[in-house]
Amino acid sequence: MVDGTRHRPGGRPLRVEGGLTLRSKRGEIARTWWSRRFVEVLESFGMGGRLDRGRAYARTGQVLSLSLSTSLVVALVAGTRPEPYRARIGVRKFDEDDWTRVEHALADRALFAAKLLAGEMPPEIEDVFTGLGLTLFPATTRELSMDCTCPDWEVPCKHLAATCHLLAESFDRDPFEILAWRGRSKEDLLDRLRELRAPMRPEEPGEAAEGDEVAEAGGARPREDPLEAFWTRPRPTAAVPELPEPVRGRPDALLDQLDPLVVAGRSVTDELRPLYRAIAEPRHGREPQGDR
Repeated sequence: MVDGTRHRPGGRPLRVEGGLTLRSKRGEIARTWWSRRFVEVLESFGMGGRLDRGRAYARTGQVLSLSLSTSLVVALVAGTRPEPYRARIGVRKFDEDDWTRVEHALADRALFAAKLLAGEMPPEIEDVFTGLGLTLFPATTRELSMDCTCPDWEVPCKHLAATCHLLAESFDRDPFEILAWRGRSKEDLLDRLRELRAPMRPEEPGEAAEGDEVAEAGGARPREDPLEAFWTRPRPTAAVPELPEPVRGRPDALLDQLDPLVVAGRSVTDELRPLYRAIAEPRHGREPQGDR
């Protein structure tokens, strides 16, 4: 909320209640390497002195709102007029082909994927973009555009400079905002990295790719890749099981089925058993006798 209704050209800015303020009350604002890198890029464009002009605005809450979307940051900043000024900072976003290459490059390096999934920005990530012919941060002023509705002709004006400081602190809290500014939201990027890093689902037993079966009697079997099979040990053929040794029957077992026969006090069944066994014994070394 802006307190005041009169325009005070050249005077102190109108007092603001509930504006956005920096955590840092003095000294350096950026705390992480990626946030400091953003400020260094702006200073390399010759904006260092002008950025200092907006530090007080950022620390006293003159910025009423700050929103970041793909390639554009928009802030409403209270100045000396009742109506707040609109400050905009634009950057070139990467197209889908660029992001596809970036995502594959990040997913290929487990450390990068792990750190990003943990909410961290690895310092070497800039090398990934550079290797693909891209730059994470604007490399030239042609990639960066700034404008403000205030009458100040200098760029950045105090309102843009204050926006830059709050943007740097916003990057401190969430490094994914840098990537979102370049065209890829945190959710979309992490989902894509999880998808690219996910292990391939093992083939279930009995599964085979379409057209990857050969017919055989009684059904189909998976086709074997001849190149893979060349270096594998041949599957051993199941050994022919040994037949169990036949159980030799008792030649006198038939006698067990007869009712006991006793003659003169002696068991005829028991008397016959040696005879049955003798008949069943194999005869070795005896030639068959011919007719006489």
